[in-house]
Amino acid sequence: MEAVLNALSTALGVPSTSLKGYAGKILYVDLTKLKYWVEDLPTYLAKSYVGGSGLAAYLLWNLIDEGLNPLSPENPLIVATGPATGALAPSSGRFAVVSKSPLTGVWGESHAGGGLGPQIKYAGYDVIVIVGRASRPVSLIIDDSSIEFYDSSSLWGMNVRDTTNEIRSRFGRDYHVMCVGPAGENLVKYASIMVDYYRAFGRAGLGALMGFKKLKVVAVRGSGGVEVYDPDKYVEVMEDILWRNTEGPWALPTQLSLGKYGTSNLVTAMNAIGRLPTKNHWTGYWELADKISGEELLKYRVSRGSCFSCMIMCKHVTRVADGKYEGALSGGPEYETIAALGSNLLISNMDAILYMNYLCNLYGLDTISTGKVISFLFECYENGVISKEELNGLNPVWGDEEAAIELIKLIVQRKGIGDILAEGVLKASEVLGRGSKTYALQVKGMEVSAQDPRGHKSVGCTWAISVRGADHLRSLTTVDELGYREVAAERFGIDKVDDICDRLSEKYKGLVVKDQEDLFALVDSVIMCKYGTMWPPMYYFDFIAKLLPPLTGIKEFGDVRNLRIISERIVNLKRCFNLREGVGKESEKLPQRFTSEPMPTGPSKGQTCNLEPMLKEYYEGRGWDYKSGLPYVETLSRLELKFVANTLKKKYNLPTTH
Repeated sequence: MEAVLNALSTALGVPSTSLKGYAGKILYVDLTKLKYWVEDLPTYLAKSYVGGSGLAAYLLWNLIDEGLNPLSPENPLIVATGPATGALAPSSGRFAVVSKSPLTGVWGESHAGGGLGPQIKYAGYDVIVIVGRASRPVSLIIDDSSIEFYDSSSLWGMNVRDTTNEIRSRFGRDYHVMCVGPAGENLVKYASIMVDYYRAFGRAGLGALMGFKKLKVVAVRGSGGVEVYDPDKYVEVMEDILWRNTEGPWALPTQLSLGKYGTSNLVTAMNAIGRLPTKNHWTGYWELADKISGEELLKYRVSRGSCFSCMIMCKHVTRVADGKYEGALSGGPEYETIAALGSNLLISNMDAILYMNYLCNLYGLDTISTGKVISFLFECYENGVISKEELNGLNPVWGDEEAAIELIKLIVQRKGIGDILAEGVLKASEVLGRGSKTYALQVKGMEVSAQDPRGHKSVGCTWAISVRGADHLRSLTTVDELGYREVAAERFGIDKVDDICDRLSEKYKGLVVKDQEDLFALVDSVIMCKYGTMWPPMYYFDFIAKLLPPLTGIKEFGDVRNLRIISERIVNLKRCFNLREGVGKESEKLPQRFTSEPMPTGPSKGQTCNLEPMLKEYYEGRGWDYKSGLPYVETLSRLELKFVANTLKKKYNLPTTH
């Protein structure tokens, strides 16, 4: 592995000291040898991939070869910030963790907010690349240029809350902490990496990789700052941001919805259009949705917080005040969690939902996948696929909160049926057999999120093409769902508005999904929160073109056309990562529930999702061959990805446009 890292360092080329907005350094950590070293970040990499997710994609492509087992010492855990991180840009408290996913075996990426991302920049690093595997549990303690490997054998087995408190007690309250709980230690394939206890790198199972590496904690404290290229111009951009968030046309709905409720207000909104996941997505409408609504959750809120440099303050901390779940204190829950552990299981007791969210955060579990593996088992049990005897007397019926809570504990401990469910719904269905795959709702091995393509057609295309699986955060469109007609007209033309703003039409949705995926690739590389890009759509390519030049001094970032090319380059590189692993067009399909089973109730009753026309439109926009699913040689050449094409040519007969 050291030879690979040295070769990569050489390939990166000559560094530049002129970068602004960046720390300018990559920290490499080898857990096997308990050593570290620092390399300079070359300017051309910043110009080509911006940072964050884009830069991590370049690093991951070069660091591992095809076919690597995700739970291998050689699989790197890449922690990445972007130029906006720590620079007081809008909602810039987020950062990314990237690797090959233990859950899916393909591209793995997750994002979290809070204050740890900026601390990494302030400590002097844009990216931390962690390879190897420790012989015993360790923690990585970063205090500017001081790097310590702390023996954490005494922390192994400790939950997330106690681990975070122990590290801060030992090293200082001003450290920000990311860690794994028992779920990551026990290699649950959808284990989370938790940040400052309340926030989660939830999807793709990267907590399992951190647990495999015997890395209990990464704690960071930084005393530096971010140098801005043109402070006066940058202040003008910040003033524009302030106006957008306080007085602009989208300011009021932002504060009334996200500010007041967080994402929990989506429960009512999604139920109203018939796409609230209910009973393992059997339907999209639930008569009891008001019992788990944003208004209901406000009764439990004890405080409200914000990520670094964010005026929305959507983070809510909730607590169950009394009853058998008394004392359950945790962040959120967000809409995705409420749906996964509530309507999805037909559980309407908000106390129980908050307690399950508390357990998932305490143990380090992705709440989306957890809810979906439990609903998978509930539906298997309902249809006689598995018996009570096989479950040691457990009675997993719809609405049974005690059964759901017990299953969470069994999954974390990998005991009984929990050991099977800990692998995710796809592998669990393969182990159970008996036709259970019908109830395993996943794409590329990742459990579906809290949308429904029958009630929002573009979601079907989004899930299918997402490189990390059934994912809404690589390209969820809201222009169609929320009917932003003026935005649709400006971006796609007045002639397309009626079709685009019809959420039940598949027409032009491939075009919209492609555009949003490009935008999200850029946002995840800058890095900014996506809320301002969706509802409401305050930030688009033109805004980022104004933000980056005075921050970084890279004038090419001021050209929207160049930013779009960078976005496409990042999207294509991630796609080609999966292709190198042998995962391509054949994986771009939806569970039959969404394509063959009409929505049985609610406002979207009778709807199914016809994926093919959206995929064809999407592929055409991407410059990919629809028959093979492969990018055209000319596409990769245009995006300066010839090094990727050269690798794929060893495996595929890449098509040309001629």
